[in-house]
Amino acid sequence: MTRIELITGDITGERVDAIVNAANSSLLGGGGVDGAIHRAGGPSILAECRELRATTLPDGLSVGDAVATGAGRLHARWVVHTVGPVWPGPGAEAEARRELLRAAYRNSLGLAARLGATSIALPAVSAGIYGWPADDAATLALAAASSAAADTVPGRVRFVLFSARMHDEFRAAAERLGITIELD
Repeated sequence: MTRIELITGDITGERVDAIVNAANSSLLGGGGVDGAIHRAGGPSILAECRELRATTLPDGLSVGDAVATGAGRLHARWVVHTVGPVWPGPGAEAEARRELLRAAYRNSLGLAARLGATSIALPAVSAGIYGWPADDAATLALAAASSAAADTVPGRVRFVLFSARMHDEFRAAAERLGITIELD
């Protein structure tokens, strides 16, 4: 059974097997969570990302996909990089983009499980600079973590949220979905 936890904090300080990075498609660092993970993890993460770009991902990582590197100086074994979609605004394109955000979570969780991770820390992918509405981002994230088969999700899934407001959105989404969570 997967244990889902919600905390407000800094994902780079988490002591887990895998940390999910809300990356951009270049994999070469950026702002927000991406920049924080690269800074805290040190140059080895960037070096591995450059190697991926030079070999298996010459065009970058596609939206919704996930790839892993070592975690450098972070208190984790792996960083799972995923690219979430940019919020398109309401309309016909929104549902297609929602599926990409679902995929980003599913693929990150699945990759971590295949690596052997028993614990994982995730941010609110796409809910920062990419502009995804917080309530929908929370709903999609929690649904992905709670509905996946037990062998495709690490046993402990911790959402590390950047603000009290985002924490409240995730807590409210868990209540709407009927998902049992642990709060910190």
